[in-house]
Amino acid sequence: MSGHNRWSKIKRQKAAMGATKGKLYSKLIKELTVAARLGGGDPAGNARLRVAMGLAREANIPRDSIDRAIKKGTGELAGESYEEVTYEGYGPGGVALIIECLTDNRNRSASDVRNLLGNYGGNMGAEGAVGWMFHKKGVIVVKPGPSEDQVMEQALEAGAEDVVDQGPDGFEVRTVPADLHAVGSKLEAAGLPVGEQKWTFVPQNTVKVEGDNAKRLLKLMDALDENDDVQHVHANFEIDESLMESLST
Repeated sequence: MSGHNRWSKIKRQKAAMGATKGKLYSKLIKELTVAARLGGGDPAGNARLRVAMGLAREANIPRDSIDRAIKKGTGELAGESYEEVTYEGYGPGGVALIIECLTDNRNRSASDVRNLLGNYGGNMGAEGAVGWMFHKKGVIVVKPGPSEDQVMEQALEAGAEDVVDQGPDGFEVRTVPADLHAVGSKLEAAGLPVGEQKWTFVPQNTVKVEGDNAKRLLKLMDALDENDDVQHVHANFEIDESLMESLST
């Protein structure tokens, strides 16, 4: 499991224990609202909304909260107006970062992200500075249970590109972005225990980070995640699992 994936798992565990649940709910509600505003309130015709609703259900957000967020996006209820903005930069040890935000104040978000990067030994880059180091992919989580051969057979038959073994956490089935929902539906129909489905940026190569750089990097990742405007942080770092555990507790 890559360092960034491991950090994401630890972040989800903290949310499940309540440590960051409020932040997670807020970000998912915001994504539901924006997805509905951009593509309409019908998930059957709005792929982004289907992803957002799936993530919200995985996080156990109540159905009425999901419905309210969608209605705010479609204009049926009053709500805030957000815009999407993406920043690129570097963290400690030369780690590449793609930082996706939803914000009602672009200048505030840019200032916040720039300051956080600077505070932890990183820096903001120009547009395109690190984007070429990543491929956008659809990712479908298959929960533990089936064997790798079973998942691989069903995934390839469904049109997936690759299957990545995540150890005790199951498997990641990767697709081209446009095929995410079609492949996910086929895997569910085949009886696989499908979990989270999302779009993400997968790094082409990773950077090994150790010592003080690792400590600063994980503090930076946590600080970015705590920012209200930051929705997703994609990175290309590798940190030894034992060190990751010790620094995240």
